Order: sequence, then C-alpha cells, then structure tokens
Amino acid sequence: MDIINEALEFEQTKLKSLSTSDRIEISRKAKDLILALNEIYKRKKDEQIMDIMKRLTAIKRKVEKRLKGKPLVANI
Repeated sequence: MDIINEALEFEQTKLKSLSTSDRIEISRKAKDLILALNEIYKRKKDEQIMDIMKRLTAIKRKVEKRLKGKPLVANI
C-alpha cells in the first residue's frame, strides 16, 4: 500500500512555476506511479485504484501538454 500512499502524496504537489526539468521529473514520476498502480489493479480490481490512476493521468497530461508547447498552426 506504499504505492497508493505515495500516489496520494504526489497528487498534492504544486504544479505552479516549475522549470522544464521539474516538469520532466513530474511526468516520469507520474508514469512510474501509474504503471505500479496498474499492476496492483490487475490483481485486486479495486475501483479506488482506478480513480487514482485516472487523476494521475490527468496530472501527467497537463504537465506534458505544457512541455510540448503550443502546436503550430498549418497555413492552408
């Protein structure tokens, strides 16, 4: 259950005024936590674990969206 507690703590991290390296670190940490929680979910099929994974995925997407930057607009 350490992974679940670690994931819950991770959700509380501040996402304001982060450097690029901080964003990369957060993205990697989120990915690791999601994969670890997925292994637990495969055995237990607990919906609370799935909810945690969904929230972590939302955080990860938000951070990665900021990392990738604004998409270029194609001139047609």
